[in-house]
Amino acid sequence: MLYPEIIHHGAIEGVTGSCHQLQMDATSSLLIDCGLFQGMETSKQGSVGADPSAIDFSIETIKALIVTHVHADHVGRIPNLLAAGFKGPILCSEPSAKLLPLVLEDAYKLEYGRDEQHVERYLKLIESRVIALPFDTWFSLVKTPELSCRIRLQRAGHILGSAYVECDIDYPLENRNKRIVFSGDLGASHTPLLPRPKPPERADILVLESTYGDRLHEDRATRQSRLEEVIDKALADHGTVLIPAFSIGRTQELLYEIEDILHRKALLNPNTVNEGTVQDQDGSLPINWPQLPIILDSPLASRFTKVYQELDDFWDAEAKQRLDNGRKPLQFDQLITIDTHAKHMQTVNYLASTGRPAIVIAGSGMCASGRIFNYLKAMLGDSRHNVLFVGYQAKGTPGAAIQQHGQKGGYVELDRERYPIVAGVSTINGYSAHADQKGLVEFVTDIGDWPSEVRLVHGDAQAKKALQAVLLRKSLLKRHELTVVIAGN
Repeated sequence: MLYPEIIHHGAIEGVTGSCHQLQMDATSSLLIDCGLFQGMETSKQGSVGADPSAIDFSIETIKALIVTHVHADHVGRIPNLLAAGFKGPILCSEPSAKLLPLVLEDAYKLEYGRDEQHVERYLKLIESRVIALPFDTWFSLVKTPELSCRIRLQRAGHILGSAYVECDIDYPLENRNKRIVFSGDLGASHTPLLPRPKPPERADILVLESTYGDRLHEDRATRQSRLEEVIDKALADHGTVLIPAFSIGRTQELLYEIEDILHRKALLNPNTVNEGTVQDQDGSLPINWPQLPIILDSPLASRFTKVYQELDDFWDAEAKQRLDNGRKPLQFDQLITIDTHAKHMQTVNYLASTGRPAIVIAGSGMCASGRIFNYLKAMLGDSRHNVLFVGYQAKGTPGAAIQQHGQKGGYVELDRERYPIVAGVSTINGYSAHADQKGLVEFVTDIGDWPSEVRLVHGDAQAKKALQAVLLRKSLLKRHELTVVIAGN
């Protein structure tokens, strides 16, 4: 066999379960991510009924796990990897090293229970394995007469700490070198808070995500304007805007954008009295924008938001400028955080039974679990309320069902019970933290020394085929021989 070989253990038939093994020779390999399957994607083949957290591959040759970022679909199987006997280090960026224990603590509690002593021992094990790497710095992993391997993490712009991985592999006895790049999840060029990703200088093989390989995002101004319209409608309807959002990344982006809307309307100015108000439907009882509560109902998201604030050195220039101007993009006055379950249920009941407008951000992002469940159960049947999706909804998740059936007066199953969808349902695709087709294509075409092969993962079949066609057209125009492989085909 001619090495290196790339083996995909997830994100083949969809967008979850990211896990890729780089077999460098018969005895040495690296694992890039070890993510959880979600929705209908409960195995690498997408078959329903399989264990979404199972480690169904040999770990014998794996020398290290490299984490591109800390979303569950990239790290959620790590507890099972450790339980299967993996003894190697876990390499990630410096911000990810701070975020990863929070994510894995949550995953561990869901999988194995909440015994505090067990959780504490587990977290100490994680901390002993994690090696935090600075961006743009080579790190040697293997060095023998037959094989040497070094890796480098570069900013991917997806969430705080997200990286793409450059693997430089040398076979000294064969006088042969390969550079393989794993994109992880690439951020959109206009993602708030984070610098946009810069392509690598060279790659022989690129393993590329393709989540939005068949579409273009709305620009930032358009999406912020649409978010503002939804808030306006909530005020007029006397209802709540429910935003299902992942605890890390999407939540912080939304807070950043909402603060900017409030700031632009001068809503944070305590001297504002009449400006920025919306009249009640009968023309009375003006609702003051400065009193609109923005509710973050996710203890995990609150913890992540604090880490984002602590790591503002990794923010982009625009976000740092806002801090310098005295603004608090992630901790503004109207932001209310809900910690306890009792307070959560009190908030659900209050908003469902009153005409008090509010914006609620709660997990999970695909409505598959978490506190968003109780809001949906209480409010989906009331036309005053609105559900706003700002991220990808995987097939088989309640979020995808609400998106599909909401405008048709359909229903969704939550905890095996049907709930009619009467509330408004909106989607703003521009808030995706994933690069769109244009961004993905530019990431490839702006590589200094083009790859000879691109392997498409982490996308639905339609997205991968569309991206494959565009990349092949670009290679023809450049007169560069490029193979674009759809992984798993």
